[in-house]
Amino acid sequence: MLSMATMDRRTFLNSVAAAALLAPTFVCRKPKARPNILLAIADDVSWLHMGAYGCVWVKTPAFDRIARQGILFTNCYTPNAKCAPSRASLLTGRNSWQLEEAANHWCHFPAKFVTFIEALRDNGYHVGYVAKGWAPGVVGELNGVKRQLTGKPYNARRLTPPSKQTNNSDYAANFADFLDDKPADAPFCFWYGCTEPHRPYEYGAGVRYGGKSIEQIDRVPSYWPDNQIVRTDLLDYAFEIEWFDLHLQKMLELLQEKGELDNTLIIVTADNGMPFPRAKGQAYEFSNHLPLAIMWKNGIRNPGRIIDDFVSFIDFAPTCLELAGIAPEASGMQPITGKSLTAIFNSRRRGRIEADRHFVLIGKERHDVGRPHDQGYPIRGIRTGDYLYVQNFETERWPAGNPETGYLNCDGSPTKTEVLASRARPDRKIYWIQNFGKRPEEELYNVKHDPDCVENLAERPEFVDLKSRLKEQLFGELVKQGDPRMFGNGHIFDEYLYADEGHHHFYEKVMRGEKLQAGWVNESDFEPHFPSQRP
Repeated sequence: MLSMATMDRRTFLNSVAAAALLAPTFVCRKPKARPNILLAIADDVSWLHMGAYGCVWVKTPAFDRIARQGILFTNCYTPNAKCAPSRASLLTGRNSWQLEEAANHWCHFPAKFVTFIEALRDNGYHVGYVAKGWAPGVVGELNGVKRQLTGKPYNARRLTPPSKQTNNSDYAANFADFLDDKPADAPFCFWYGCTEPHRPYEYGAGVRYGGKSIEQIDRVPSYWPDNQIVRTDLLDYAFEIEWFDLHLQKMLELLQEKGELDNTLIIVTADNGMPFPRAKGQAYEFSNHLPLAIMWKNGIRNPGRIIDDFVSFIDFAPTCLELAGIAPEASGMQPITGKSLTAIFNSRRRGRIEADRHFVLIGKERHDVGRPHDQGYPIRGIRTGDYLYVQNFETERWPAGNPETGYLNCDGSPTKTEVLASRARPDRKIYWIQNFGKRPEEELYNVKHDPDCVENLAERPEFVDLKSRLKEQLFGELVKQGDPRMFGNGHIFDEYLYADEGHHHFYEKVMRGEKLQAGWVNESDFEPHFPSQRP
């Protein structure tokens, strides 16, 4: 999807690495006993949409600086491409199918799962967050006090953003308040939970405030119409990514001023893919494949490297705990599935570093409302080498939610409206099929040659052996991890209650004629939508 006008992406990334070698060298000094930690998490960004990956229509100088002065990862994945379960995996170091009801969106966060930030707090770290921590869902109390999964909130400072739909939090000023509260000798962990580029958007903001042009986008994914409406929507998405990056830049400057930058581990990523059809909430490349750059001047050897190892969100918790000198089990955490990234930090090599980082697992259970009996759309998948293998367990269900209730596991947007309108036109119905139609039990894609994941190889005879091997590997890993779906208990995920009472049996309520709406039509969804989306 991204622009690489005169070179392919690998050539571009290699040129970035070469440039880094010519840049001023940062000496890898012996780190302090415990580094500070800054986790910067954008809300809904697919991996290619940062400048360091070659994107020309999204400008991200802060992310690019971190990649240049640290490490840029090309194969970072979330286990589950939706806000709450993705963030739960990041916080616990466990895949979402190992988190009971926290595998779902809008859940009650189980009391048994301690987060690594809670562990840091209990071991002397000053911890806090701004805007969006773990969400959406409900967190209970522990010993009569409400748990703070990502630390103490810092949300007092406000500003007037350029766009009507952009969060008015002054993220950087709130970070400054957090640093002012820090005890003199304590290390810190701050969760920068930006709400951009989550929808809704002010339509045309990218052109109006960002000075962008639809001609800057060299390619629209093949499964959307390529027209002015979709391109404008993409530019609005880009504008909000840049707002996230602007505040990140201010945070870097603040750390520099306070003399804290060199010993701060800075992890920059997003919780799941872009809020567009067939991306966020699904299980394809634009769903789970996320940007990741990590900088730690005192602790990363040979900065400027590009790493191709497969890494997962479940690797962040063990990384931070190891660097803080904290044993997870001693802090009440459940066993961690992820693996620390410190071997990559300590290496001088680029490309592939650790031989066992050759795959990641992905999946999903119940996300947003809109199916009969509060059912989800269970998926498991494995991404390895050039291939993505996906197993769909309930193929009679609609993957993005039921038509009758508006395909509610896809955020409302001009692009969604354009795709839905294609259903009425035989020459364009393929867009609706690819984004909202039902799916086969197995899907197999060559991601290298088909990054849009539209050419399903699962039924081709020449891929039968590969498909079988990937399924065996996937299911073998899931059995070891205790996935209920591997033991005939997958129904449990549909039986957990929504944390929001209004979400219970949403489908049945709508079918009874109750006037309910779950936000799928936003202000930005300016084109008339079909009054009924019944199949």
